[in-house]
Amino acid sequence: MTQTTTRVLEPSDLGAALAILESEPVANAFVTSRVQVAGLDPWRLGGEMWGWYADGRLRSLCYAGANLVPICAGPEAVRAFADRARRAGRRCSSIVGPAEPTALLWRLLEPGWGPAREVRANQPLMVTESPSADITPDPLVRRIRKDEMEILMPACVAMFTEEVGISPLAGDGGLLYQARVAELIGSGRSFARIDDGKVVFKAEIGAATPQACQIQGVWVAPEHRGKGLSETGMAAVLRYALADVAPVVSLYVNDYNTPARKAYHRVGFRETGTFMSVLF
Repeated sequence: MTQTTTRVLEPSDLGAALAILESEPVANAFVTSRVQVAGLDPWRLGGEMWGWYADGRLRSLCYAGANLVPICAGPEAVRAFADRARRAGRRCSSIVGPAEPTALLWRLLEPGWGPAREVRANQPLMVTESPSADITPDPLVRRIRKDEMEILMPACVAMFTEEVGISPLAGDGGLLYQARVAELIGSGRSFARIDDGKVVFKAEIGAATPQACQIQGVWVAPEHRGKGLSETGMAAVLRYALADVAPVVSLYVNDYNTPARKAYHRVGFRETGTFMSVLF
């Protein structure tokens, strides 16, 4: 009979954890990028990394921080992670990850953690290694400078509020969110087109590893929507990402956002899998 166990990983487990994470570089880009920078120390990582072992070998992970993220987790591992999450109580603001394990994790946790504010069960994961030749990148989309954070911040708040349904300024007054925006600007992963002192288009490379990166926070000012700026803007960000960051670029999008999915297809993305998000 297979012997299994689950425990919080320690810094000495870093090599084994990275081997799991890097086995699926696109799907795991968010967590991999954090672990590559912070290691497995919970304080630096911003959460615990749980490991599921079968016959003494690490097989699956679950990141438990602001998000609860199952990683390379089959049903048995998901059940073990759900048991641990129930005992710990809900500390996360969302559960997110590949759709199948995330759906099972939520089914197991919903009786104690529900109801969720929103469940997005079908979020296509889109990937590209090369931009479409049919869309010309917007030459006015560029990296944002540190001294432009005040210009960018209102657009970031508007995007987050529109996408998530709550303001990122709630709770701590936006300190953590502002720190994250500043981090992305400082690392050269925040892009925008600014016309007359206002953001027209913006996007960030939110997660980056040598193998893959993930674009997030795509937003077009309401008065400029329907003009194709999401396509030309994304083409510009994609050009930067492939040239400077990683050979594979990904993003995930809500299934009901048909205009965005069509735009991303035209830019060169293809759908390769499905994510799921549970928002509290």
